[in-house]
Amino acid sequence: MQNNYYNSDQHGAYQCFQLGDLALTRGGVLPAASLAYSTHGELNKAGSNAILFPVMFSGTSGSLKHYIASGLALDPDKYFIVVPNQLGNGLSSAPHNTPAPNHKANFPQLAIADDVRAQKQLCDHLGITSIELVTGWSMGAQQTYEWAIRYPELVKRIAPIAGTAKCTPHNQLYVDVFCEALRSDPAWQEGEYQTSQQVSTGLKRLANVFALMGVCTEFYKQEQWRTIGFNSKAEFLTGFWQAWFAPMDPNALLAMADKWRYGDSSAAYGDDLSKALARITAKTKVIAFAQDMFFPVQDCRAESELIAHSELHILDSLWGHFTMMGLADQDFKQINQLLSDLLADI
Repeated sequence: MQNNYYNSDQHGAYQCFQLGDLALTRGGVLPAASLAYSTHGELNKAGSNAILFPVMFSGTSGSLKHYIASGLALDPDKYFIVVPNQLGNGLSSAPHNTPAPNHKANFPQLAIADDVRAQKQLCDHLGITSIELVTGWSMGAQQTYEWAIRYPELVKRIAPIAGTAKCTPHNQLYVDVFCEALRSDPAWQEGEYQTSQQVSTGLKRLANVFALMGVCTEFYKQEQWRTIGFNSKAEFLTGFWQAWFAPMDPNALLAMADKWRYGDSSAAYGDDLSKALARITAKTKVIAFAQDMFFPVQDCRAESELIAHSELHILDSLWGHFTMMGLADQDFKQINQLLSDLLADI
């Protein structure tokens, strides 16, 4: 099924690494799996200057590229920065670009561990021998934890940002709600729609749930949407939240959301989260957002306390979970500084 949103014109240059038939953590196989990724900078001869920056729900390798630039923490003049797209996100193998019978609603169930195992294959292919830093926001944080737990010998530092190693019951409920909002559109047709545009009502409903929870209540009271050029709350809803999700493939969003909901890095360790997090040897900065209603500070703190060599840093912004977008200059500067400090910590 054609979707013109998922291309380099929209998301910047990227490459695809062919994984072959990928055996999946939750059973089944993703045939002829493809992992899309972008790179910035050059890998040194030792293969030891890599940074991994996995992406969030609905994001691609182009979504947070403003964090990668000369003079910033993620500096391509110093590091070889790899930004892997999630499996299922539209640039990698996804419901709309996978042949029948594994397309659309029949796309296999994925796990965060599948992303990380695929990324490890990519790193081996690229000649990466160690990783200076793994960092990611939200679902990117889920992948960050999985990396540090699964491959502790490779990862020197991690900075999980506004995310957890194990999805909490409340967070699972949130995912259920926005998925149900998407599926509530009759045009979804159990995933058998012909074009994503047919499901525009469901995509708007999903966007509105994100608008409700993505920023804090005070954001709307103070009309902070004016700071990025919107003249009314209604304009912000349509021009920011709904416009973000409108071109996306509903089945791709659902495939990623399913991974989010079942994200659990302790699954391979007897469902013992403390045992899983004890495997982390990387220097760790857990970054939480004080007004985050997706991943509250207390959830991030609880996991940070189970990790040796971990520091918790709390940033306060009215942007809530979406502080990471860096739309407020101070937010961007604080996140960049925390990453810079961690990379400087020998």
